[in-house]
Amino acid sequence: LSITVRWGWEMKMQSILQAVTLSFAALLTACGGGGSSTNSSGTVSASLTDAPACGYDHVYVTVNKLRINASANAGPSDAGWYDITLPSPRKIDLLNLTNGALESLGSRPLPEGTYQQLRLVLTPNTSGGSSFANSVVPSNSSGAEVALSTPSSVQTGIKVIHPFTVQPGTLVDLVLDFNACKSVVKTGSTNGHGPVGYILKPVVTAATKVVSGQIDGYVTDAALIDQSGTHVFAEQNGHIIRGTITDSSGHFILYPLEQSSSAGNYDIVITKIGDSSGYATEIVQGVPVVAQSLTSVSTSAAPFALITSSGATVTGNVGSPTTTNASLEALQTIAAASYQIATTNADASTGFYSLALPRGAPLVGSYSSSLLPFVKRFIIP
Repeated sequence: LSITVRWGWEMKMQSILQAVTLSFAALLTACGGGGSSTNSSGTVSASLTDAPACGYDHVYVTVNKLRINASANAGPSDAGWYDITLPSPRKIDLLNLTNGALESLGSRPLPEGTYQQLRLVLTPNTSGGSSFANSVVPSNSSGAEVALSTPSSVQTGIKVIHPFTVQPGTLVDLVLDFNACKSVVKTGSTNGHGPVGYILKPVVTAATKVVSGQIDGYVTDAALIDQSGTHVFAEQNGHIIRGTITDSSGHFILYPLEQSSSAGNYDIVITKIGDSSGYATEIVQGVPVVAQSLTSVSTSAAPFALITSSGATVTGNVGSPTTTNASLEALQTIAAASYQIATTNADASTGFYSLALPRGAPLVGSYSSSLLPFVKRFIIP
């Protein structure tokens, strides 16, 4: 086992925020202002989904409106904005949107052309209020919501740069993946550094349905009746593209995934960490995705079987003064390739981090359309 931990600072977080991009381009619903539709217009439709969250039972955000501009450099008071305001601010529990579940955010016409800049506006929490527009419910807590602090930029909109094109008479159908795990940063959680708090630093990606497909499969733990809670990631070059968790039957769906291209196929990484027993990582290499099609890597009759393995917890401190922008990823290396198996954000006030990781060697196999032989071809390097 080889574990590498890598972290990024403010510049990395800024680039991640810019990658929020097209994601919230999708948050287009009925009504809006700033421009009228013309005969040469198309339609943008959007749905929202989520990657698995670590350590939370609920993660709520309240969407107010989205601003769209053709200029990447337009300021909030400049001309050319299309304001798309939701009929009423919508509070969404991101953790209801795992394992392929989608929530429609509506659609609206936009004049044809290429759009460069988005500004996503969330409804802020009310000072002193007993209910929150944006909040979390930590796991193993009393179940009460705790305020999720949003940055001051939310007041003028979270600026994201990403081009998308609207053509006459066509539909741009987008699915947004809001990564709740990477987007919530804890503060004050160790060594008595003030009260525990939570900060929102959005990490969002998007895909277009027409060029996307899905991967599904089954994972089983022979010792359990309820098979839920195993994390499954679709990765390319050690970076998570999409993630989900298994349901009570052990079934998982990774959707949407853009069809295989020059970037290559996908590697499926199966992890269940943090349990007292621990489990070995399982990796399925080279899984293809075809647009609007389903690729199955295992079935309910021949699922991937979790293999117990000893575990360990890695802790550390990234130090100050840049702790508020530190995120960490644990990579498991096999030959020349690395696979991300866990991720966390450092505590915003102390820089402390903790990652539960497996000690044992991973199980690795290459994808085959013949499922049963594939399951048997798992090998320990």
